[in-house]
Amino acid sequence: MGRGIGSGGISRYGRLWLSLPTALLAAALLVDGGGRAMAADWPDTPMARMRMQAEIRTLQVALLTQPSATVTLEDWCARHAMAPSAHVLARRLPETRMAIPAQVRADLGVGADEPLRHRRVALSCGSHVLSLADNWYVPARLTPAMNARLDQTDVPFGHVVADLGFTRRTLDSTLLWSPLPAGWEMQAPPPASAGTIAVPGEILRNRAVLSRHDGLAFSEVVETYTGAILEFTPPA
Repeated sequence: MGRGIGSGGISRYGRLWLSLPTALLAAALLVDGGGRAMAADWPDTPMARMRMQAEIRTLQVALLTQPSATVTLEDWCARHAMAPSAHVLARRLPETRMAIPAQVRADLGVGADEPLRHRRVALSCGSHVLSLADNWYVPARLTPAMNARLDQTDVPFGHVVADLGFTRRTLDSTLLWSPLPAGWEMQAPPPASAGTIAVPGEILRNRAVLSRHDGLAFSEVVETYTGAILEFTPPA
């Protein structure tokens, strides 16, 4: 179920991520025995589902309007008291050989011979793996120090390139799951149950291009936000 903003739908770059081996995704995500992302126990009530929907949409809007997804996630983690220190880390994930999509080169304005690098990470705050990201970037458009940090450390990309004063242009933003059924606002609210809301492993996927302050594009990212974004104590 995809609900898109912008061009909408899951792009073929999103499907590249979805095609990764399940074992790799399971290793990157914190999952319980049922195979879903471990989330807080949100009671299955109409009010909780509406609050959860509002939280997801709030995060989506923040990601669409702020240049750095890393800073947005740190603010999210802090506001929801998800960790003692709201500091996001980028854990490098094993690389799989992947041809660089021609559209990525077109989006970045580089020719077939221009070197591009690929970085795959899981972004976490405390014990919460909040997103999984593929990042294609043009090393010649970064400083040598930035390239070294990207090669040698787990510092999130947004922090490494912050001095570029970059902007973000969203190409796709797709809601992958909703706690409320389609057209819920025109229907009676879903009935409450004695259980909790089952949250899937993937909630939202964005694809965006990052550009320097001079307008030169240097990176394209595909980010999948996980059910862990809801791993905080639900409001009473």
